[in-house]
Amino acid sequence: MTTTPLPLRVGLVGYGVAGSVFHAPLVAATPGLTLAAVTTGDPGRAAEARAAYPGVEVLARPEELWADGAPELDLVVVASPNKTHVPLAEAALRAGLPVVVDKPLAPTAAEARALAALAEERGLLLSVFQNRRWDSDFLTLRRLLDEGELGEVQRFESRFERWRPRLKGGWRESGAPEEVGGLLYDLGSHVVDQALVLFGPAVSVYAEADVRRPGAEADDDTFLALTHANGVRSHLYVSATTAQLGPRFRVLGQRAGFVTYGLDPQEAALREGLRPGPGTGWGEEPEALWGRIGSGESPLTGGGTPVESVPGDYPAYYAAVAAAVRGTGPNPVTAHEAADALDVLEAARRSAREGVTVRLRRSTDGAGG
Repeated sequence: MTTTPLPLRVGLVGYGVAGSVFHAPLVAATPGLTLAAVTTGDPGRAAEARAAYPGVEVLARPEELWADGAPELDLVVVASPNKTHVPLAEAALRAGLPVVVDKPLAPTAAEARALAALAEERGLLLSVFQNRRWDSDFLTLRRLLDEGELGEVQRFESRFERWRPRLKGGWRESGAPEEVGGLLYDLGSHVVDQALVLFGPAVSVYAEADVRRPGAEADDDTFLALTHANGVRSHLYVSATTAQLGPRFRVLGQRAGFVTYGLDPQEAALREGLRPGPGTGWGEEPEALWGRIGSGESPLTGGGTPVESVPGDYPAYYAAVAAAVRGTGPNPVTAHEAADALDVLEAARRSAREGVTVRLRRSTDGAGG
């Protein structure tokens, strides 16, 4: 007679936007995981965590998760400000705990690879939260590429654009290097990761990074051009100053092109307090937002054929993490893949600063295909 294993107990570091909107709801919704502890030094956020997850232990400092007398945990999730990712992940790994870290894993590729080496030395999982690999449009595009519907791809355009002409404040908009702020490392972590997953290693990077908004300190309007080893060119845009939003994806192949507009619905659903589960229609896109495939015409004038969207599936990430911790499945996003993306981001920062195209010396270890 087989017995169901006890749920893995998860400790969450940070209960800001990343922790409260993404990680806590997804952990709580994943079979085989239970949210056991949350750390936050903000009394208001602590009260919100207790109200949302009755029975959760709320601690003031991350170190309390692995100190003597700490709650018994099977996994730590680091969803705190970027500058804390490396020291907290290292501390958790040295305490013998598997770790998930929100993107970006580290400020530099070298630090990411050092964390990867530590995790491997300790025989522990180190995974990076790249939820945009489970966006509806991305999953749909991967299916089209796997089926050869576009022919050989020549150019991949990806836009993660917003219209936020006023500053919100906080560390994400800080220009201090230690904060690892700005859109290049925030949204850029997503679009670069997606490009590497789809088209493999990049061999050169050109970038333009601007600070557009009055009072802003960090880049808020950035463009990257990657040349992949297989010849595909990726043009990637991240911006908070886009008054008219472009297509989310425009992928041009020898046979056909595929264009999508709008963002995957899962983030908006999570922010509204909705939760994934059977029968909820989670991640499904309305037909009006399906992408279109075709050639020779614009989708905005009726060209091409609608392609039914694959439902988005953020819960799949934590389901895969649970399997990896138990030793029954692979790590869904490795630290080496994160380091490869950081190679590109570092090259982009240098390119924008010096006005040059940067050749990459390393080939990627795990991305692409």
